[in-house]
Amino acid sequence: MTPKYDKDREIAWLRSITGDLATTVLRRMELTLPWFSDMPPGRRSAVGMVAQSGIAAIVSWFEDDGGAPWVARDVFDTAPRELLRSVSLQQTLQLIHVVVDVFEERVANASPQIREGVLRYSRDMAFAAAEVYARAAEQRGLWDARLEALVVDSILTGEHDSELPSRIAALGWSGHGEVAVLVGTTPKVLEVDQLRRTARHNQTDLLVGVQGNRLVLVIGRAKPSDEFEEPPISFLEVSQLLEGGFGEGRLVLGPEVPNVVKAAMSARAALAAFSVAGAYRRTDRPILADDLLPERALAGDPLARQALVQRVYLPLADHQSDLLTTLWCYLDNGRSLEATARELFVHPNTVRYRLKRISEVIGWDATGAREAVILQSALILGRIADSNSYDGRATPKPTKRSR
Repeated sequence: MTPKYDKDREIAWLRSITGDLATTVLRRMELTLPWFSDMPPGRRSAVGMVAQSGIAAIVSWFEDDGGAPWVARDVFDTAPRELLRSVSLQQTLQLIHVVVDVFEERVANASPQIREGVLRYSRDMAFAAAEVYARAAEQRGLWDARLEALVVDSILTGEHDSELPSRIAALGWSGHGEVAVLVGTTPKVLEVDQLRRTARHNQTDLLVGVQGNRLVLVIGRAKPSDEFEEPPISFLEVSQLLEGGFGEGRLVLGPEVPNVVKAAMSARAALAAFSVAGAYRRTDRPILADDLLPERALAGDPLARQALVQRVYLPLADHQSDLLTTLWCYLDNGRSLEATARELFVHPNTVRYRLKRISEVIGWDATGAREAVILQSALILGRIADSNSYDGRATPKPTKRSR
């Protein structure tokens, strides 16, 4: 005949063995869990406190007939918050497994109600642990999102301090190579995880910032560890892969800069080009910010004006031959070789040779329609800069003409 289940007697028995169970659990953890033995004394004590609380909570759980799931959740409230950062979810489940194993061994000859209760309690404990870590991960995710928004805003404004590298490192940024900024429109449904996944598969880091209708991506990559390693794909290729994560309309890639600290330079160029991209007839996605230098200069972008003068005007002005004069004449005469040759009193082949030399010096071909616009803008801006520098000098006094 099966003995009658006496709940009060079983609970009293459970209370009497909790101390011995706690000692056995700690000894079992030291033998079976290597990470527990390697912990500093303070953290080992905190983990042991969680284990002891779990054992004590089993009794409370039995007293309430298993109807209080909060008892299992409260076990983890006895541990300090920093324990969540030093003990992983997998290690926590291993801890629960040890506690349940020890408990099952001691109640092997107890009533079926006790054995069944241990199984149900272990299930509640596992779910409680998952909930605690999920809540911590959610809080960390919200903190990371705020920190990422702060970092991207600092890059866009250029108003950052010496703490920027450490803040970026806290977000998991591992690249130490070049950086470029990609600016486009925010889609109706932003799939941030998909953007990060695409960047990660192409060995690049990514910071995401949303500013109203603008979506800003800071893209970084690591330098090859040795000369035999295959070089990473270009920023333009990465941007083309990320293009699907943006909304319709303009998409601009800023110039490449050496590191993330100087990303503000790429961001300023990309934002300036993004604001004037509608003035350019071509609809490439993405388009390079440097392809919009004339439009940016006309809109008042000082970086574009400086780039045009330094890349086009000054190299030709410093050249000893007549390259600058030839380019002026060629553009003023509607890109006509014959008209340019007549004005300069040279053979058309001489003009062709000089145009080839111009292309070698500055990297732009004056015979192309779009490049002619870029070069014409650069010459105008360079002449304006020269005029301003001359205006600042002392003007010589006119001399009297001799009769």
